[in-house]
Amino acid sequence: MIIPASYTSKLNLRETQEAIKLLKDFFERVLAQQLNLTRVSAPLIVPHNSGLQDNLNGVERPILFDVPAVDAHCEIVHSLAKWKRWALKKYNFGVGEGLYTDMNAIRRDEVLDNLHSVYVDQWDWERVMRPEDRNRDFLYSIVENIYACLKKTEREIHRAYPMLEWELPDAITFITTQELEDLYPHLDPKRREDAILKDKKAVFITQVGGTLASGARHDGRAPDYDDWNLNGDILVWHPSLQQALELSSMGIRVDPEALRRQLKLAGCEHYAEYEFHRALLAGELPQTIGGGIGQSRLCMYFLEKAHIGEVQASAWPKQMIETCRENNIFLL
Repeated sequence: MIIPASYTSKLNLRETQEAIKLLKDFFERVLAQQLNLTRVSAPLIVPHNSGLQDNLNGVERPILFDVPAVDAHCEIVHSLAKWKRWALKKYNFGVGEGLYTDMNAIRRDEVLDNLHSVYVDQWDWERVMRPEDRNRDFLYSIVENIYACLKKTEREIHRAYPMLEWELPDAITFITTQELEDLYPHLDPKRREDAILKDKKAVFITQVGGTLASGARHDGRAPDYDDWNLNGDILVWHPSLQQALELSSMGIRVDPEALRRQLKLAGCEHYAEYEFHRALLAGELPQTIGGGIGQSRLCMYFLEKAHIGEVQASAWPKQMIETCRENNIFLL
């Protein structure tokens, strides 16, 4: 955990709660307008072995429990990366239309620090696209639309709370994971992100999940939702923590060809037996682009907080709570 020197929040606890409400309401509204999204309800649980669970890096354990009333086992979601694609088909969304939802999840195996909590809250969004839009230019155009929402939110927050001063650059920088490795060959992936963000302040790092020239991967990514050649993360620079802060993970979703390729690379070809994957391989699901935007991460950045626990209520080790309190970091 990082303790910034002489840290004091610019907003007290009540002001923080009011600012969270303003920020979330505003960003949600402009995101829906910018990407042509409709809000829908979403599940907290999915059936075990349905194939709808987001397996993240493949090692995180979902919370599994029995539900006697339906004679089945269910899991609390890690995210809704695959469920949203089902929903777009079920609700008959057309090309250029999409949905978003408040996604709440529990990730029990997270290592807790300033940025990570076992409780995850984000706006999950997904939009139908044309097959011919499976290209980098389309991906980048959507990233720029999301970045425009961030800039609008920044202006709104500064209007309401003039004491908040952090500013994003006018434009976001785009770089591939391979270009990043070539730029900083002697740094590990996390340090590379810190280095590029310290310089550029807002970056979209694309092509996450595949193997780099060094033989390593920049980061893990499940093989069955993002196309590893057409995905990425939006990161910003956090001045107090002096490190990169990921706000969003997103990408163009796998089509049948990309799914087969990535399942083989990941050694997960058995996934093809799940209902979701069978439907995708059969061409029954729409081509989509989508992602998640961290609600607490967004609040943490725009409200200039040093710990994610200052903008969300979760579970923390006793020692972390005490250390934070001693250093003017008050967890909710």
